[in-house]
Amino acid sequence: MAILLIGIAMLKIDDYVTDVLMRDLVGHDKRPVSFLVYLWLAAEEQRRGAEVQISYQELAESIGVSKSSAQTAVGWLVRRKLLNVSKATVTATPCYAVLSPWRTREGK
Repeated sequence: MAILLIGIAMLKIDDYVTDVLMRDLVGHDKRPVSFLVYLWLAAEEQRRGAEVQISYQELAESIGVSKSSAQTAVGWLVRRKLLNVSKATVTATPCYAVLSPWRTREGK
């Protein structure tokens, strides 16, 4: 379990995220923004204790990328089944749930 210090809070991250997922998203898929989005949303979800509702613009500003890069990254994470996105209506602000599919595999 990796631990990152962010501000005063300590963030616990599965070793899988830094040992495998980072290499997979950044090296193999060539999508480093996807890794940043995943990491930021995981940290925010852990801090809040709930899913994260945030606009693409706010998400982009939070990690320092363009809005279109954040949108593309979210789409890739959904495709890879690492993120679930839901909306109350078509125009509502998205709500993100970070998924950890490797946890279910370990239990098998």
